Amino acid sequence: MAARDLQERIKKLIVDRRLPSGAPLPTEPELMEYLGASRNSVREALKALQAMGIVEIRHGFGTYVGPMSLAPMIEGLAFRTVAGHYRGEDSLLQLLELREAVETGLVSRLAGRIPESDLVELDALVNRMEQQAAQGGAGLADTDRAFHATLYRGLDNVLLGEVLEAFWDAFHRVQTDLGGAPQDPKITCRQHRDILDAVRSDDSVRAEEAIREHFGNIRARLSTTHPQNPHTRHNERV
Repeated sequence: MAARDLQERIKKLIVDRRLPSGAPLPTEPELMEYLGASRNSVREALKALQAMGIVEIRHGFGTYVGPMSLAPMIEGLAFRTVAGHYRGEDSLLQLLELREAVETGLVSRLAGRIPESDLVELDALVNRMEQQAAQGGAGLADTDRAFHATLYRGLDNVLLGEVLEAFWDAFHRVQTDLGGAPQDPKITCRQHRDILDAVRSDDSVRAEEAIREHFGNIRARLSTTHPQNPHTRHNERV
């Protein structure tokens, strides 16, 4: 039986039995009998599924349903984007356009619906960004990242959170200069304040415009970017 077929049958077993993350799978001999496959074939199929996060092999204890994490996909997306960038492709620009489309579509749903506790936290994050900007911008990228994570937290969408993290990771793994002049940290802060004010005031149109403006500068710079030495480190805010 082909390795891919074995993997699909094990995945079907997990689905059919409605096994949650952390649940034990049948033992290796049981899987051999169930699948009608050799020990080596079963082990190879399980190793492949473990690489995808579908199963977890605990040596000496058995095999369990994995965390079903998007980590392998995120790693692949980030690597593909970075590798493409250094081949001279516009993979970073494509990823930014995808992220902009996602955030623009989502922010209008958030207008007027963000819990007060999250608004307070977002306000504190913008205040921190303004302080960091006044001190030269150190730490601003991390606060920017926390702002976006907090902004969409109320949607309670784990998949969305992981995908947005993939966008961030891809950008920050690219160790290259961007074209054009860096954006003034104070402008970055003002853009985030505009986003916050718009969602707080239930103005979905203004919220979308604020998101688009936020991405406008980085999009323009990526349009003129050429791959540089990948050993140069940078701290770009997106």
